[in-house]
Amino acid sequence: MSQNMTPPLPMLIPDTAPFSDEQRAWLNGFFAGLVSLDGAGVTALSSEQASALLAGGPAPAAEDDDGGAPWHDQTLPIGERMQLADSKPLRWKLMAAMAQQDCGQCGYDCRNYSAAIFEGKETRLNLCAPGGKDTARMVKMLAEQIGSVPKAEAAAAPSIDAAPATALPPRGTSRDNPATAKVLSRRKLNKDGSEKETWHIEFDLEEGLAYEAGDSFGLFPGNDPRLVEMVLTTLGAPGDFPIADRTLRAVLTDSVSLSPAPDMLFQLISYITGGDKRKKARALANGEDPDGDAATLDVLAALEKFPGIRPDPEAFVEALDPLQPRLYSISSSPKPIPGRLSLTVDCVRYQIGKRQRLGVCSTGLAERVAPGDTVRVYVQKAHNFALPADPNQPIIMIGPGTGVAPFRAFLHERQAVQAPGKNWLFFGHQRSACDFFYDDELNAMKRSGLLTRLSLAWSRDSGEKIYVQDRMREVGRDLWSWLTEGANIYVCGDAKRMAKDVELALVDIVAQHGARSAAEATAFVSDLKKHGRYQQDVY
Repeated sequence: MSQNMTPPLPMLIPDTAPFSDEQRAWLNGFFAGLVSLDGAGVTALSSEQASALLAGGPAPAAEDDDGGAPWHDQTLPIGERMQLADSKPLRWKLMAAMAQQDCGQCGYDCRNYSAAIFEGKETRLNLCAPGGKDTARMVKMLAEQIGSVPKAEAAAAPSIDAAPATALPPRGTSRDNPATAKVLSRRKLNKDGSEKETWHIEFDLEEGLAYEAGDSFGLFPGNDPRLVEMVLTTLGAPGDFPIADRTLRAVLTDSVSLSPAPDMLFQLISYITGGDKRKKARALANGEDPDGDAATLDVLAALEKFPGIRPDPEAFVEALDPLQPRLYSISSSPKPIPGRLSLTVDCVRYQIGKRQRLGVCSTGLAERVAPGDTVRVYVQKAHNFALPADPNQPIIMIGPGTGVAPFRAFLHERQAVQAPGKNWLFFGHQRSACDFFYDDELNAMKRSGLLTRLSLAWSRDSGEKIYVQDRMREVGRDLWSWLTEGANIYVCGDAKRMAKDVELALVDIVAQHGARSAAEATAFVSDLKKHGRYQQDVY
């Protein structure tokens, strides 16, 4: 008869710590119960830390400790993030104000952008595109406090992990030194009857530009020429008005954002108007919403809201935010065809009043950029979003809509390297007949055995709306079985709704099929994140 032997407890408390044998044995048992899922990552306490515990006080904190940056979660609204950083030094409050996506659009990650502002190395406070006005306003308010920060705190800020400002990064690895790519083709993924417009776009990369599955692709867009002309007409300025060594039309086309209207524009308008209009402009500049339409005001709508206002073109341009590159999850692997890259892009169009609003980059790729054209691009390396190093490890991928993009890349990668690990994809959209992206590919992968399981959710095929999180719950027992086998789980898509709902479903599955309390299931999922087994690419 075989007997299951309990492995020896890891020794967390060193023999030199000031505890009795009985105390040491109890503490070793206690802390062993708090270690990770697989028992890895156990580090013995130092004598100083153990002494602090014995005295009832906290272990000595590392210099400039961020406490694990609990606000570094893309799914949290800015109010909750700022609460989590409330007791932290100003340097960390600045980080909490960022959008937490580490997307690279600002030229940094969240930690280093906030550090650059705190250290005075970056004066642009409006670079966090995903954070929008909420982040810009919070960063501005916090930046005003930098001069009053005690010297000790200012000295504790870590140095920026980046090259000196004079040294450009390698070509194509940063927005500061973009490369080029040629558009090879584009095809619409939706069939007739769809309410959506989604495109598969292929690029040929310039020599030397490389990427990995899981990375993102940055593109430098241009504003819609029709919108630029409407802004010029409303502004009452000629398109050839000189701005430095360029024209006003050129600057409005590729250098400044025309949506949404920034606070600085309303501040400028308040300087050149009076009466109730000045009060209204000041209110909008302060983040207030006097007429209930602030969320709909792009630059053109802001000018139309204050008819007759004619700001100086140079002052007008200075009041606008910079036009940021757009990032998309790459939907291909470099393994099958090196130098080739693809994107899966939703074309954004929506109506406000009598005017149709357009996504800057998405409609550019769908309408204004033609096969054969060359575009400026760069590769943004993924932050903790990649296939496991062990090709035998199972993976579970959850990506509705364009969230399928990186998982198409993962599957192509695993197919190319003949990885033996199991693969399970959850995909969903509105209608199976017209919104099943890459259906031929995915069904072929399923027939070949590469795609072990394919779970589909359609929200408009029947009276009941079915989403990916619903499918997860239906197969919860099997999903839990995969997790116990060591599967990594990946989520890509909308941070505010889908990603939260998926995580809640996962917690419920762990609680039900893992026989855990709600608190224990939540801790289990948190531990998956800490150990890189739950990875998110959300926006």
